[in-house]
Amino acid sequence: MKLINIGFGNMINANRLVAIVSPDSAPIKRIIQECKERGTLIDATQGRRTRAVIIMDSDHVILTYLQCETVANRLEADTYEEENDDE
Repeated sequence: MKLINIGFGNMINANRLVAIVSPDSAPIKRIIQECKERGTLIDATQGRRTRAVIIMDSDHVILTYLQCETVANRLEADTYEEENDDE
């Protein structure tokens, strides 16, 4: 299991990640509202502005204050390190 830090020491399972999207569009705002009503929304912003929305394969949606590019870079860096550890 590969974990990615999404800020404030919060981690997610990279193998269950489906998408990292911006929270600005109306469809994403609807998804966030629906997940809030269903109880599958995880707010990891600790009161800061939401800059990325992480969609998991378990139908959970995670809000983070990190930008999409930052989360993607952390995922990419972990993948790169894992590939080089095998050599």
